[in-house]
Amino acid sequence: MGASLPISGLTAWQGLFEHGRLQAGQSVLAHGAAGAVGSMVTQLARGAGAYVIGTGRTADRQKALDFGGQEFVDLENDALEDVGEVDLVFDVIGGDIGRRSAGLIRAGGTLMSVVGPPEAQPADGLAIDFVVEPDRAQLSEIVQRVRDGRLRTNIGNVATLDDAVTALNPTERRTGKTVIRVRP
Repeated sequence: MGASLPISGLTAWQGLFEHGRLQAGQSVLAHGAAGAVGSMVTQLARGAGAYVIGTGRTADRQKALDFGGQEFVDLENDALEDVGEVDLVFDVIGGDIGRRSAGLIRAGGTLMSVVGPPEAQPADGLAIDFVVEPDRAQLSEIVQRVRDGRLRTNIGNVATLDDAVTALNPTERRTGKTVIRVRP
């Protein structure tokens, strides 16, 4: 469990609080809400008092809601634009979804990307891309939330070291973090 926490947790934390300056009462659109980073974004944003709309594939709906999403947009069947305006979009997908998300940013809001510079800019907001950086104090905050039950990790697969190559190159789509167990 501990191995699944640092990168996903710090990515979500830094995007929401350091770069996105999320405040209670704001709305967050969390793309990939059933994935490793998206589930952390969803939980941390909810914990900070934000209204969270998760996105993903049809099969991800319940998992995204279980992690705290208050609404879910099925990117295969629902119109993303029906979400209306939000204060912050946390984009882990990019491409067409990232471009369309720029139009959802409320005046003064932020399009946060971890997949490279956003291809489209919000009309009256910020577009920020960042790469996660190690931060002991932030990681301590995240660990404390796990310890007291306010945050859950999202482990999708645990594999042995012998099966690491196969586990890290799956033939089917998986949600959550893949963890390689070094010792039996």
